[in-house]
Amino acid sequence: MLSRLLDPRTAIFMAIMAALTIGVPVLNGAGLLPDYLVPLLGKWLCYAILAVALDLVWGYAGILSLGHGAFFALGGYAMGMHLMREIGPRGVYGDPILPDFMVFLNWKELPWFWLGFDSFPFALLMAMLVPGLLAFVFGWLAFRSRVTGVYLSIITQAMTYALYLSFFRNEMGFGGNNGLTDFKDVLGFDLQSGSTRAGLFVLSAVLLMLTVLVCRAVVTSKAGKVLVAVRDAESRTRFLGYRVEGYKLFVFVLSAVIAGLAGALYTPQVGIINPSEFAPAESIMVVIWVAIGGRGTLIGAALGAVLVAAMESWLTGVAPELWLFALGAMFVLVTLFLPKGVLGLFGAGNLPAFAKRSEVPA
Repeated sequence: MLSRLLDPRTAIFMAIMAALTIGVPVLNGAGLLPDYLVPLLGKWLCYAILAVALDLVWGYAGILSLGHGAFFALGGYAMGMHLMREIGPRGVYGDPILPDFMVFLNWKELPWFWLGFDSFPFALLMAMLVPGLLAFVFGWLAFRSRVTGVYLSIITQAMTYALYLSFFRNEMGFGGNNGLTDFKDVLGFDLQSGSTRAGLFVLSAVLLMLTVLVCRAVVTSKAGKVLVAVRDAESRTRFLGYRVEGYKLFVFVLSAVIAGLAGALYTPQVGIINPSEFAPAESIMVVIWVAIGGRGTLIGAALGAVLVAAMESWLTGVAPELWLFALGAMFVLVTLFLPKGVLGLFGAGNLPAFAKRSEVPA
């Protein structure tokens, strides 16, 4: 089982991540790594988790979702609501119950959907349950209706755009266009503390490693072979008696839960969560990460997310007007000359070879 999960590429990836998990906090503590880089690296790892989640459904099941940013944002909002409740009387208006934006908007009481978010376990549960439930309802309706291809991609984008518009409204109770911010601490730990930031980075690295292992367990199992068969020949797989909708729904919900957890870790490290995370462009960016890194590899998706995020951070600092041109050029060049993604440079194919087109498990 372990040898099936840890192929040579995955083993190398795990070794690198383990080294970063130890090395980054140590270097930061010794003053050799600037404080601002720790949450930045943690943010990139959250992006990598989101990219792996998308690669699970796109690379292995053929479900091109243009709305995965919605699951990420919902997880981020769940954690942001807890962090806002943690502020209590330390807010600008000093209200022990209502967040500052509610006091400013003259809200008289806490909305019912904010109840329970003073508890960290409840918030963490909601960060998984809400995206998972949305994915279940959406997937059940879409897959049961046999919506596939570009039509599925369009309605996933419509889903995230609808949420984008909804969360912008002040009356929704999520901070409107400003979102949730000005967080103070999490579980009693000051979010401005170097040790807290290092701890969040370690949690992000550990979650990324666990995500890769869980996804590897899925795609190398019998169910994973069925998913690849669905991707390559859905009608034939259905004709052979497989409940295609069930397999697609399972992997879609799992991917949404992973994306929600990534969002929950993202929020305290960035210090804000607002409706811009729901923007369709953000979900399209995740697709670009996966395509550049290497679709159907998991490791490549994580690599693509980190590479593109790092390039964006650097280029927007030195020449912000060139970033979109550079991103477009990079995507075109990879599509034309590196169809297997960046990971293909290291001899890795971009689609799994363990399940041939004709190889559907009995």
